[in-house]
Amino acid sequence: MAKKITVDRLSDEIMDALEEYREMTDEVVQTAVDTVSKETKKIVQAGSPVQTGGYQKGWAVKKTSAKAGQVSITVYNRKKPGLTHLLEKGHAKRGGGRVAGQPHIAPAEEYAVGELENKIKRGLS
Repeated sequence: MAKKITVDRLSDEIMDALEEYREMTDEVVQTAVDTVSKETKKIVQAGSPVQTGGYQKGWAVKKTSAKAGQVSITVYNRKKPGLTHLLEKGHAKRGGGRVAGQPHIAPAEEYAVGELENKIKRGLS
C-alpha cells in the first residue's frame, strides 16, 4: 500500500526503511551462521580420525565476535587443538618417513562457505 508523505519527511522515511532492512538482514545472517556452524561441526566430527575418540569428541563452536552487522563463529577442537594441523596435513615420523594427512577440516570448510552463501540468499529472497 502506497503511503503519502511530504518532501520534508522523505529522508526520514528512507532511513526508516533502510533500518528495517538492516534489522531483517542481520537476523537472516545470524540464523544462517548459527545453523551452518553447527552443521560444520557435525561434518568435521564425522570426518575426524578416531583412535581413542578424544579428538573427535573435542569439536566445539564458539561465537568469537558479534557486532552490529557482523558475526564471527569459530569451529575448533577444544580438547586437542595441536593435532588439527598434524592430522589434516600429515607430519614427519620420529624415525623417518611421513604420516599421510587425513583431510577432514577442508571439506567441512568448503561446505560451510557454500552453504552459508546459499542460506543467506534464500533468507533474503
